[in-house]
Amino acid sequence: MEKPKDRDFVETVEGLIFCIVGYLHPPDRYTAYLKYVPDPEGRWSREGTKFARVLPYYHVSQVEGTYGLLREHYPRYIYKCPVMNITVSSVPRDSVKMYYRPRKRLRSILIGGPKDGLEKKLAGLTAHLCEVSGLSEHDLGVTGSILTRSHSPEFSDIDLTVYGREASTKLKRAIRESRGKDDKIWPFSAEKKEEWSRSRAERFPLGLEELMGFAERRWNYGIYGGTYFSVHPIRTDEEVMENYGDFSYGQEGMIEGEAVIADASESIYLPAIYRLEEASTDRRIEDELTEVASYEGLYCDMFEPGERVGFRGVLERVRNGEDRFRVVIGGAGSRTDYMRRLG
Repeated sequence: MEKPKDRDFVETVEGLIFCIVGYLHPPDRYTAYLKYVPDPEGRWSREGTKFARVLPYYHVSQVEGTYGLLREHYPRYIYKCPVMNITVSSVPRDSVKMYYRPRKRLRSILIGGPKDGLEKKLAGLTAHLCEVSGLSEHDLGVTGSILTRSHSPEFSDIDLTVYGREASTKLKRAIRESRGKDDKIWPFSAEKKEEWSRSRAERFPLGLEELMGFAERRWNYGIYGGTYFSVHPIRTDEEVMENYGDFSYGQEGMIEGEAVIADASESIYLPAIYRLEEASTDRRIEDELTEVASYEGLYCDMFEPGERVGFRGVLERVRNGEDRFRVVIGGAGSRTDYMRRLG
């Protein structure tokens, strides 16, 4: 059985649709956030059932905002995790009516043939990306509303997944080299980049100029056939090195500081892991501070080894024999956290 992965989806017996987060899950549950609920006024639909999106965009504040609805109507989907020592939304496995896997869904579209205009664009984009990167269709999947068959050809985006570090690196290189240089994939215009940056400036404690720099560094998006698409690297089973319960985590308040990026090879995934060196903080734990782990996608694959960064987030003690510390950005309890380049 394939391990549960980031951006897989599950649908519950009540018709709630959750997006799975990360790779650490209790044996009997999936850690996930609520994204769609049945609603007769919803914009998304599948076989006569309409759905409303309860999460306008992914951010910890939005995820935690769904907890009230779950506590009131579906309390079994709220879980006090004894390993992470935080309260999260999660789905018991015996409450799952349907498990959605991105690679399986993409293959069904390619083999069975597209059923609408958006699926036709997905098939064309997949073929083009495989051609320019040397990947096979098996390296890719499709997530989001296309995965759950609730998409709208009129307004839905295409959200792709790519599996493994090697495949992700090849696709990253191919998109950077071909975007705007052929007649298939186009980057955002300067106006669209500024619009993107201004919208993030309302959510994050970063300046517009900083966010414009983020917009320039982003590689995993583009425009294909007039439709926005994004690409999300996902770990393979072999790359999931930590099992649930190998470590335990405890929050110890906020921390602020700066450090040099020592290794960014795992920053393409979510959570994005940056190994640190030469750290200085306001908590005097520099020798034990090993990494930043960001659950906020804004910071994925944004910083390179050797760059000095500033950060603010939740300090977590990681226990497994000898304690160490990490900074968590975009996790539970985070509100004013950030990561930025210095100098």
